Amino acid sequence: MSINVAKLEGILQDLVATTSDVQGAVLVSPDGLALASTLPNGMDEERVSAMSAAMLSLGERIGTELARGSIDRLYVEGDKGYGILTSCGEEAVLLVLASKAAKQGLLMLEIKRVTNDLKVALA
Repeated sequence: MSINVAKLEGILQDLVATTSDVQGAVLVSPDGLALASTLPNGMDEERVSAMSAAMLSLGERIGTELARGSIDRLYVEGDKGYGILTSCGEEAVLLVLASKAAKQGLLMLEIKRVTNDLKVALA
């Protein structure tokens, strides 16, 4: 069974277009390859994907070493915004980039909704 890349990209484009302060998103395989993305101009898809996989790997190791269980979400906060990495099952992880102005509660609800949509599309 093949993955419908157009459907995945449509889900990501909808997230970026309809969610206030979301600047980009990429769906990444566990080995660091982009499955679908909608990133801001000037961002290197391959580099972002590789960093996402590295973050996931390190987060899983930290979760194990600190006895926190399996990692559901990794959250990076900088002075210009957020990077939120969320598991989409065994097949992929979702990285969402949002501005500092993003309302975190609404952002997390949208990420949860989109993650469910992506899991269905990947199945």
